[in-house]
Amino acid sequence: MGQHTASQRKNVRILLVGDAGVGKTSLILSLVSEEYPEEVPPRAEEITIPANVTPEQVPTNIVDFSSVEQTDEALSAEINKAHVVCIVYAVDDDDSLDRITSHWLPLVRATCNATAGSSADDSAASADGDVVEGLPEAARKPIVLVGNKIDLIEYSTIDSVLAIMEDYPEIESCVECSAKTLHNISEMFYYAQKAVLHPTSPLYIMEEQDLTPACKKSLKRIFQICDIDGDNRLNDYELNLFQRRCFNTPLQPQILDEVKSVIQKNVPDGIANDAVTLKGFLFLHCLFIQRGRNETTWAVLRRFGYNDRLEMCQEYLRPPLKIPPGSSTELSHRGQQFLIAVFERYDRDCDGALSPEEHKMLFSTCPSSPWSYSMDIRKSCPTNDAGWVTLHGWLCRWTLMTLIDVVKTMEYLAYLGFNVHENDSQLAAIHVTRERRIDLAKRQSSRSVYKCHVIGPKASGKTGLCRGFLVEDMSKLIGKEFKTNIVHCINAVQVYGQEKHLILRDIDVRHALDPLQPQEVNCDVACLVYDASNPRSFEYVARIYIKYYAESKIPVMIVGSKSDVDERRQDYLMQPSEFCEKYKLLPPHLFSLKTNKKELYTKLATMAAFPHLRQFALMTENPQMWWKAGLGVAAATVLGFIVLRTFNAVGTHSR
Repeated sequence: MGQHTASQRKNVRILLVGDAGVGKTSLILSLVSEEYPEEVPPRAEEITIPANVTPEQVPTNIVDFSSVEQTDEALSAEINKAHVVCIVYAVDDDDSLDRITSHWLPLVRATCNATAGSSADDSAASADGDVVEGLPEAARKPIVLVGNKIDLIEYSTIDSVLAIMEDYPEIESCVECSAKTLHNISEMFYYAQKAVLHPTSPLYIMEEQDLTPACKKSLKRIFQICDIDGDNRLNDYELNLFQRRCFNTPLQPQILDEVKSVIQKNVPDGIANDAVTLKGFLFLHCLFIQRGRNETTWAVLRRFGYNDRLEMCQEYLRPPLKIPPGSSTELSHRGQQFLIAVFERYDRDCDGALSPEEHKMLFSTCPSSPWSYSMDIRKSCPTNDAGWVTLHGWLCRWTLMTLIDVVKTMEYLAYLGFNVHENDSQLAAIHVTRERRIDLAKRQSSRSVYKCHVIGPKASGKTGLCRGFLVEDMSKLIGKEFKTNIVHCINAVQVYGQEKHLILRDIDVRHALDPLQPQEVNCDVACLVYDASNPRSFEYVARIYIKYYAESKIPVMIVGSKSDVDERRQDYLMQPSEFCEKYKLLPPHLFSLKTNKKELYTKLATMAAFPHLRQFALMTENPQMWWKAGLGVAAATVLGFIVLRTFNAVGTHSR
């Protein structure tokens, strides 16, 4: 990914205002020509300074204003267009100094507030179905106070200006200079650039001499991400990693010792066990700002994804990801390794599971948890006996989110620090699979995550079938009521010796003629479930198959649930076995929670892995097809046993 640029802007626009005769135009001309102009026009033309000659490598436009040549309306327009306003006064003219507070500062404020109010009204007026954006950022324009003609006096006006700065937080800095001697000319325009690129007000409250709450919150998150061992301190190793990630240079031991010494001297509990605490970390950034080193803190914030409003940048959270039609999204190896490291870091008691408190701490760098721990986790992925998510369940839940909402996965990877720890964008954590049509053409799926839609009428046993996928002993689910609205369950299965993730989506069909939406039909394999003990149940799935799957290329398994109860003859044109024979489907798989047999899930994953073998019933007639299917996935030596076992399972019914 590389280091974030300091500016995040394409250009900086600087406007100079002030009373007539204070030297605004002379300052601009002296900067450009590097000599004092003998003849000065009423107003300088707009000047563009190329990026390669500015300290921040950002193109800069400098705009002059003249009350002689321009109107008040033109001034208001220029104030609104400017990124920063330099109010120039003459150090030898007390009246021009007084006019800063009596005229210029109120004028800039009023202009910005009027624009902000107008924008808010426009937003409200167009709010029918639209999102109201709120007041724009322009409500507070950065200002630099510039005292010109310092060559004419022997004293300084800075003390008077500092008093003004306390009353006007939008004033970023002040500088005294001379257009005639060129003293501080370059510095003046640098401060103006800096006020835009590295503003103080989002970071620091001048009157309180302290960081803003938003800045503290952002820096606390950064501290937590860099605290790799989770001991609430940054040791030398962690500080060096932090330095390298933010500034691409190591921290010299002597400098590190000096930094610690400064912290220890000013904040006694800023150092603990020769490591920097959160208090020490916050103090260090407060010191940077007090010494005019805003750019250091901003470099850190931007490296961790923050914009000028101290919000996470959308382009940082959501890098553009192209997903061709028919492709899906999975976690890459790097993504999995990062998530394993995060899990192990917060599994403080090393019991192989995250307690509710450990889970809460893990997501403390995020706005909220991406899922409900008490409801979602226990019902959607494997947990231990206490209902705590295991490492296996943790990876399963992320795999599920990556398939159904990859944007959310990328956002939370950013919140957890993937971009910084991996020095890359979250795109490195995502694998986009090839298109399904290519899988069909090559007669083998390259995916490791498959989506199975479990479809059937209410009370057919679908939810029990889905939840049984998550537990070791399915019989414990007998008699339980499944009242939650969690519709996805995920676990891993072995397909020819390779681990695959299978996601079961529970889809209700209330009436036989109810239409299914395309997103409810399309999947890698469909599991149509009927209640074998209910004579009217099979009609539902038969109609669904004929309407949606008979002509499709999606493999289908028909399952008769509750097979531990007496199997009833179905009130339909054909019995389930006859129906499957007619449409060249596998015989109905009879399923029961009581038997605790899980070969159904392996069958479903295998059917998804080899979509070209849609009519799996043919495989019972020609076992060689299993060999041909499996040779593309595993070694023949391993296959012998697995294929035979799978084939035998296909030919039997579990009761």
